[in-house]
Order: sequence, then structure tokens, then C-alpha cells
Amino acid sequence: MLDVKDTTVQAALRRACEEAGLPDSLRGCVYPLLRDAEGEWPVCCGGGCMPCSSTLVDVAVRTLELLGTPRRAPLTG
Repeated sequence: MLDVKDTTVQAALRRACEEAGLPDSLRGCVYPLLRDAEGEWPVCCGGGCMPCSSTLVDVAVRTLELLGTPRRAPLTG
């Protein structure tokens, strides 16, 4: 389980949020995905949610890449 409060994780997450255009105020929405990096992740429901699950997944995937620990599980089930 990834420690989302670790400064290295926070720096990678901040960069991934910037790259994806996800506001800092929504950064905490990515924490559950990072804590369960190989678990079942949500998919976009098509309902126009903000933030969209696919954006959160993109940020989580990029964060893991920046940390050198890319996700191995498939993104969709």
C-alpha cells in the first residue's frame, strides 16, 4: 500500500495533476486509487461527473509511472 502522505508521492501526484489539468483541490480524490494501486478501479459512467473517473485514473496511472511503479493490473475489467 502506497503512503499517499509521503513527500515523494505527493510531488509525483502534484505533477500528474498539473499534467492532466486536475485542480489541487481534487488531488485527494486520487488517494484511494494510489492506496490500492492494483485493485479494481472505476471507469467513466458517461454521466459528465466532475471529476470524471477516467481523469482520476489517468492521474493515478501517471503518478505511479513517475514513481517508477507502474500499475500492472488492467485498467478495465
